[in-house]
Amino acid sequence: MNDPHRPDPPMDPDLLRESDFRPNHPESLPPRTSSTKSAADPTGAPGWERATLEKLAFASLNEQKATRRWKTFVRLAWLAFFVALVWMALHRGTPASDATVPHTAVVEIKGEIAAGADASAEFVNAALRAAFEDDGAKAVVLLINSPGGSPVQAGMMNDEILRLKAKHKKPVYAVVEETCASAAYYIAVSADKIYVDKASIVGSIGVLMDGFGFTGLMDKLGVERRLLTAGENKGFLDPFSPQSEKQRVFAQAMLDQIHQQFIAVVKAGRGKRLKETPEMFSGLFWSGQQAVELGLADQLGNLDYVAREVVKTDEIIDYTRRDNVAERLAKKFGAAMGEGAMKAFKAIPALR
Repeated sequence: MNDPHRPDPPMDPDLLRESDFRPNHPESLPPRTSSTKSAADPTGAPGWERATLEKLAFASLNEQKATRRWKTFVRLAWLAFFVALVWMALHRGTPASDATVPHTAVVEIKGEIAAGADASAEFVNAALRAAFEDDGAKAVVLLINSPGGSPVQAGMMNDEILRLKAKHKKPVYAVVEETCASAAYYIAVSADKIYVDKASIVGSIGVLMDGFGFTGLMDKLGVERRLLTAGENKGFLDPFSPQSEKQRVFAQAMLDQIHQQFIAVVKAGRGKRLKETPEMFSGLFWSGQQAVELGLADQLGNLDYVAREVVKTDEIIDYTRRDNVAERLAKKFGAAMGEGAMKAFKAIPALR
């Protein structure tokens, strides 16, 4: 038996157990140092969790502020863009001429003559009216470089030029650059004189209607054309249907009538200056030098020559009306909006 009054024997250090260093023996724990900090407290400072949350909250607020500022900037930029678009559309590039300064007014007719093009009756006639109404304009020059186009648009310009000449009593000169053919020549004969370069292409007094016919090819491929019409000639000029002799004769008669209208305008404009030949109204075209010899043009000369030697002023002001950058962007934007609206409309499920 163990004697309770007997002192414990000395403990051998080699016999110390791990259980002797458990929390129920606090006096046996080693002192806490910085190398033994809790893994849950990486900073070692009290309240680190609060500081971290505050940093995250402020970072989120700053990000939201930056996003709002960017959205505001984008909206203001779009607003400024549309304001500039409207301003440029309302303030076209009309020439700022002083009515007291004599000058030669120029209106360009370039490219295809067609509705909606730069060389359309809408644009050209508006420019012509501005040029004739300017007191400083001593003469109006039609600067032409066009292979032709719509006889309707050309006729509208021809009529307007004749009206403005009679009203304002100002001379009109046509100056041909590379080409003045077909409908472009239809316009040129309204001028008092026509000036050309010796190598210009002039003439082509004729009318055409072109197309294709695929009936033979369809027969070889075994393709059947299923065209339903209400009216005997509603499918007239359909490229996938055969053309009857009656339809061909009808189309030819219509072309002949328009051709005679063209010839009458040329004869009225050129008068006795024309030296008619059998080929003059056949659709052929000539060089500028030949055109002068045939009376289709008056003499060789360019824009500077006409302004300096004929109008007697070196000042040249261009009255040509064109789509400016804003209008082109507006048209593209409108087309894009229309296309998007159509796509959205098509996406709507149909009622069944």
